[in-house]
Amino acid sequence: MFSLILHGRRSIALQKLSRNTLGMLLVQNASTCSTVADSVKGQIFSVSYLVDSLGLATKIAESISRNVSFEGKGSSDSVLNLLRSHGFTDSQISSIVTDYPRLLVLDAEKSIGPKLKFLQSRGASTSELTEIPTKVPEILGMRWEKAISRHYDLVKEIIEADKSFKFEKQSQSNVSVLEELGVPQRLLLPLLISYNGPVHGKERFEESLKKVVDMGFDPTTPKFVLALRMLYETSDKTIEEKVQVYRRLGFAVGEIWEIFKKWPWYLHYSERKITQTLETLKKCGVLEDGARSMLKKFPQCIGYSEQKIVNSIDTFLGLGFTRNEVTMMVKCLPPCIGLTAETVKKKTEFVVKQMNWPLKTVALFPQVLGYCMKKRIVPRCNVIKALMSKGLLGSELPSMASVFTITDQAFLKKYVKELDDKELVAELMAIFTRERDSYISN
Repeated sequence: MFSLILHGRRSIALQKLSRNTLGMLLVQNASTCSTVADSVKGQIFSVSYLVDSLGLATKIAESISRNVSFEGKGSSDSVLNLLRSHGFTDSQISSIVTDYPRLLVLDAEKSIGPKLKFLQSRGASTSELTEIPTKVPEILGMRWEKAISRHYDLVKEIIEADKSFKFEKQSQSNVSVLEELGVPQRLLLPLLISYNGPVHGKERFEESLKKVVDMGFDPTTPKFVLALRMLYETSDKTIEEKVQVYRRLGFAVGEIWEIFKKWPWYLHYSERKITQTLETLKKCGVLEDGARSMLKKFPQCIGYSEQKIVNSIDTFLGLGFTRNEVTMMVKCLPPCIGLTAETVKKKTEFVVKQMNWPLKTVALFPQVLGYCMKKRIVPRCNVIKALMSKGLLGSELPSMASVFTITDQAFLKKYVKELDDKELVAELMAIFTRERDSYISN
């Protein structure tokens, strides 16, 4: 046992969870993940579909698109229709897809439907049928009925006990410590059903948790749970080997752990993968120092395949950017190599063809590629176009940075509200707030 100071005041003793309740969490989960992963290889999907169909934020949709790719929307529509027919709300479906995007590529009739029927046969009420998969969506991707049954029973027990205040804050359990730290149930439940997860250990759990807390991770965020899992599941020897790999590549020890704080998953990758990513970036024209800087700013790029990085560079070149400009953009905004070709093309062509900003302006201000078309780019550009047509901004467009970097309130104050013509102000406000998908996309 050891004492852990929680927010400077709490001291909680740690002990293994009861084998009767959590020790039987299933090995089958490991094979399930590989089965689901096999079903999504080589497919392509649209960010706009995720935004329009589920109301997801663009950043979340782009993150899903980067991590799981899809082909067409037919099968995804079937999944959405199936869930809605079983009483899932759009809010619940959005939560499920955000946490478990691979669900969208499963076969609705042959895979998901039978699992929902099985849960109903286990006695799941209408509310339980929607609540449990929403909290632990991975249950719909499991292969074996025995695994589904055990996970369902465990999650149901925890939810019911928590609702009736019978879920004891066991001061000597790993779960108790995580709850006391503030880890929300939606993050705790996947930990409980994960194969060989942190809640199953004691000493290793204690050591890993202390490191994560000392690093300052926010326990209410998924990143806290991911960091805990990475440290728990990776031996000290392996961690030290990974640190030495990065040191040989020119990173200082402090920089290595700053990368971990940004993206804990980077410990998962082998020396070969890390080196390959750096070499691919250098082949694309990024100098060695620039490649290291990219990894520090955007370590997620380590997970990109060589082909994905090359395709991203080719997308920019195909739009007319020079190789030097692409290199400059990637160094300035590393996440741009993770944007879909659709996103890059749509935003670049809009600001260049519709607004007449030079292509070089995008190269100098690649941040524009990260802004939302509907909420920022289109409404602000429509206002600027209206002002230009009335000769109120002179003959030259304002700088892209001055239009996009400021808040909505600051933008309206600068370009709209201080005009003397009240009718014009009303007209511009109407333009700014009009339906945000009414822009010309070609």
